[in-house]
Amino acid sequence: MERTLLLEKNAVEDLLPQKFPFVMVDKMYSFSETSLVSGLKIQNDNIFFDNNTFLEAGLIEHMAQSVALHTGYEYFLRNEIAPTGYIGSIKEIEIKKLPEINDTIQSTVTILQEFAGITLVDIVTTLNNEEIAKGQMKTVLAK
Repeated sequence: MERTLLLEKNAVEDLLPQKFPFVMVDKMYSFSETSLVSGLKIQNDNIFFDNNTFLEAGLIEHMAQSVALHTGYEYFLRNEIAPTGYIGSIKEIEIKKLPEINDTIQSTVTILQEFAGITLVDIVTTLNNEEIAKGQMKTVLAK
């Protein structure tokens, strides 16, 4: 599915607490109050790249940083500095396929519930419109 690109690499990195080489999101395709679509092109200098494959840990980190990007962009729109967030829990992650060098993955984050700095989300990651991973995460903002 073709998406409109809202933000590219440098703008995305400004919204995340992670810095190179630990940034696992380089695009934001769409944003709403309850959802976000992010992307990442797998490069050979990625710390989670090994033997022509993007590792499971990198895929999960991409999913988590997609949630962080949603929070970062919300705060940016309010002209506020986003607090650091942490993964509170990961539930039912299913990884069906691992991307390879030069693949571009997209993750759709859907906010299920948000209360007192705790956010519960569903995340689906695709490669060429094929679902390759999905799961639920709970993130917590630092106080």
